[in-house]
Amino acid sequence: MADMNATIPQPSDDAQRGSAGARPGAAAQSPPPAVEIVIPVYNERHVLEGSVRKLREQMTREFTFPFVITVADNASTDGTLELARELARELPELDVLHLESKGRGRALRAAWSRSDADVLAYMDVDLSTDLSALEELLEPLLEGRGDIAVGSRLAAGAQVTRGLKREVISRGYNVLVRMLLGVGFSDAQCGFKAGRREVIQPLLAEIEDEAWFFDTELLYLAQRNKLAIHEVPVRWVEDPDSRVDILATAREDLRGLMRLRAAARLRERSPHSDAAAPDPLDVRQSRSERPGVGALNTQSFLDPPRPASPH
Repeated sequence: MADMNATIPQPSDDAQRGSAGARPGAAAQSPPPAVEIVIPVYNERHVLEGSVRKLREQMTREFTFPFVITVADNASTDGTLELARELARELPELDVLHLESKGRGRALRAAWSRSDADVLAYMDVDLSTDLSALEELLEPLLEGRGDIAVGSRLAAGAQVTRGLKREVISRGYNVLVRMLLGVGFSDAQCGFKAGRREVIQPLLAEIEDEAWFFDTELLYLAQRNKLAIHEVPVRWVEDPDSRVDILATAREDLRGLMRLRAAARLRERSPHSDAAAPDPLDVRQSRSERPGVGALNTQSFLDPPRPASPH
């Protein structure tokens, strides 16, 4: 699949993709993919090819639905973009999106905004999350059972290998998220998420962050809109070569939490608060009347409703 070269106006004027807004290499009559998995990258040439090939092999082996893997390059300077374009010429399921600025949230916004896939997903390029969790992440969404699915390193059944500093910071951050924002999900920052396009795309315009806090803000808005958030316990191994500055990221995340908390307090004090008026972000009508709002456990999410017993 060829890479993207023409500039698109939405959502950012620095995102570059294929001509005329069509997905490169796809025939006009081809149906849209069922799933698009975005891999945001910044200077990841050393790991990109192995991860893309491993993910493509897993998707091809485990699933029969059409899919696209999009490498979203955030202004890399180490040849990551050139390698991605080379791989795209070889692998028909691979797409390349180039942005002139850094930011994981910026990359996801650009890729998800222009996607026509039924389910939008993303994962970190180091594949720290074991790909065996893909089935639980994707299939219920494709069947319409739930709105958003997230990998969780803190849910019951998760298996995590990481250093003490990262463990303490991660657990502490997620405790703060629940305390300050009153959310039900356990792990806001695991780089393994998916959602149905019809509920994800309306939320993108309301997310302010363009970096690591994007994930937390997305899930917070989803819960405010009473969307069903399903947590998938994952096997997760810390990448010893991770380029993430944990302390700097934590500081930025704390600023994001304070911003959302302040906005929530303003809504509480307003006579036109959420309790008194419909939320203008409500992308799902009458969701509050349905069960399964908030974070769901794996069993209730994967098992379809059973018919009532005859009287």
